[in-house]
Amino acid sequence: MKMKKSILALMLGATLFGSCDIERFPTYNMADEQIKNDPAGNLDALLNGIYAQLKSWSDPMHRCGEYAGDNIVIRGSSTDAFFEFISYSRTPNNYRLQSFWDSGYKAIAQASNIIQMVSEGQGTEVDNALGECYYVRGMMYFYLCRAYGRPYYQAPTKNLGVPLVNGTPDNILDLQLDDRATVEKTYEQAINDLKKAEQLLSVNRGPAYASKAAAQAMLSRVYLYMSGTYENPNREYAQLAKEYADKVIGNSDYELLPREDFMLYNTLRPEDNKESIFVVKRVASEFSGWDHYYGIGGMYSNIGGMGWGEMYASQKYIDLLNETGRNDWRPASKKIVDARANFIEPTYTDDNKEVFRFIYVGSDNNKHYAQFDTKHTGDKVTCVDKEGKSYDLTVVDATAQYYTINYGGKTYQGMLDNYITVNREYPQFYIVKCSREGEDSQLHSPVISRLGEIYLNRAEALAKLGNYSEAEKDLNKIRGRAIVGGEYPTGTLNANNAFTLIDKERQLELAYQAERSYDVFRNGHALTRDYPGPHNQHEVVKASDFRVTYYIPQNAINAYPGTLTQNPTDDSGVIMQ
Repeated sequence: MKMKKSILALMLGATLFGSCDIERFPTYNMADEQIKNDPAGNLDALLNGIYAQLKSWSDPMHRCGEYAGDNIVIRGSSTDAFFEFISYSRTPNNYRLQSFWDSGYKAIAQASNIIQMVSEGQGTEVDNALGECYYVRGMMYFYLCRAYGRPYYQAPTKNLGVPLVNGTPDNILDLQLDDRATVEKTYEQAINDLKKAEQLLSVNRGPAYASKAAAQAMLSRVYLYMSGTYENPNREYAQLAKEYADKVIGNSDYELLPREDFMLYNTLRPEDNKESIFVVKRVASEFSGWDHYYGIGGMYSNIGGMGWGEMYASQKYIDLLNETGRNDWRPASKKIVDARANFIEPTYTDDNKEVFRFIYVGSDNNKHYAQFDTKHTGDKVTCVDKEGKSYDLTVVDATAQYYTINYGGKTYQGMLDNYITVNREYPQFYIVKCSREGEDSQLHSPVISRLGEIYLNRAEALAKLGNYSEAEKDLNKIRGRAIVGGEYPTGTLNANNAFTLIDKERQLELAYQAERSYDVFRNGHALTRDYPGPHNQHEVVKASDFRVTYYIPQNAINAYPGTLTQNPTDDSGVIMQ
């Protein structure tokens, strides 16, 4: 790009990919000569514009990644566009997908134009700023590709990723851009950018800014996504995922929080958290009044009068938390077995009414919650349904208070608990992992990379390399932090159970960080959600399903100066090899 354009070209470049306004963008205009003459003095303002885009981007990014998984249940169907992510009813006219696309490409455009306007080698500060630009661009290409492109193990040289548009072209009036690059080429671009970031970044400004470790952490994840499935691993990429994880784990700037501190992870500001590598920093002043409703945590809970509280931890996730011992959230007997259970807060009533809660299969062949009032007569426990019918309970584990009930001709296991208020029929297992950052509200800085993930990245990479003993050590590092004495006995991990055990730990550890659905599909597995909820409980979404990828926003296709190919609209268009 010729250096005769002003910094206003940053905004022009962003408009190539959608019609949304650029928010929180620097309102002033800098001439390119001003930037060249004093790059160090002006780059901070330009970088702030890039980081501002990440704030808009992080909301739909989270919804795309998390809502399509199996960690949450929504209270009912919704007219909001995000319900398509939950229901897998993909459409190209989804304003949240549009926002995800637009914000991502605006960040790419802004980073690219800075890279083109400012030369390397003008000092540590300038080079570091350029490294931040490369990091953001590489990260954006990766995140966009994992949403709009097929999993890497599925014919990456044939399947399409996203367009590679690095900066504002010379002639924006007569513009023709290339179609989407392949998944392979998109990943190659992301890797090249991240490696360049790793080379240039030398100053750690804290987790709200890109750093060398942030680039290495993202490279570890990118290579892990390229490492194939457990059944057919790519050893070259698994080795690279392991090597980049080594670099981050060996960095003394970061450390795993001890269990007690980790249980309060969500309340810590990123700058006070030694486990955070890169986050999208949010502050309370960015919100006004009830705008906290619209933070990521606002759908998961209501805190301090803020939040919709319409999505709750799924029974599948609750069962995983309880697998090694019951987590008792009742105020009078609270006992957290798995530290990650501290991010769940059931909405108990003040009267501490005891109920027997279980899940049954109804006449519609779907699973439903029941909470029946209990009665104790000596050692005998009975419960009563809404019609007044009494049922004897059979003890399974008296200490954990697990019982079985014969209901509707079938036997179900449940537990004694206090009554949890319901939204429609769903007990409100509030999720607070995305809430309470530094205050009693929905404030949350979305986590992009933290050290806990890196240990699990290395565990998976090592398992795919056949080094199960070392993989087990990393797995136990995370598991032992979460569950006192919960480590697997030496020699447990092997070729037959590696996926099951590592995937389970990733689901527990990385829940509500927008990783879950991608983790399932990139390893060639199917997503099942056979737990209570308005979703299709009987649907199995295979990794080969065309709905694994999101549609390219139709507005982006319409506005694109050239051909922008849409994703397949049925399974016949999916290329697997």
